[in-house]
Amino acid sequence: MKQLLAAMSVVLLLSGCSPNPPKTVFPQLNREAEVHGGLSWNPRSGRVITSWINPGGTMTTLYGDDIAVNYARSHADGAYPAGAKLGAVTWKQQEDARWFGGRIPAQVASVEIVVADGPYTRYEGSPLAAVPGNDAQRVPFLLQQRAAVMP
Repeated sequence: MKQLLAAMSVVLLLSGCSPNPPKTVFPQLNREAEVHGGLSWNPRSGRVITSWINPGGTMTTLYGDDIAVNYARSHADGAYPAGAKLGAVTWKQQEDARWFGGRIPAQVASVEIVVADGPYTRYEGSPLAAVPGNDAQRVPFLLQQRAAVMP
């Protein structure tokens, strides 16, 4: 009986060996989602306030500088202190090759920068360039976003 168990253990051990080892998954940076262009402030240098998925296959992350993030995490009124910077980066989405059903950012669709009691600037294109005009409804929408609850 001991010999049978020993023989079965050896067979199971050797059956796990394969002449072709599995491919190693190397981490890759998503260079396609990088923010490039002449921005007045790079939102990705800030911290995340919140994020959401838009209709039409895009996703947005709202970043803020330290003043904006600290205010957003302790207040829900959207009345940021003067000079607080918020930046909304909107990406097109793509399938995640490493996670079934997952969606990750693809190329940047737009970047919006809001300075509390200051200017609003929208950037589009590749590389990003300022787009003339002012969206009167977009600024209040961005300022009213509540901070995501983080552990």
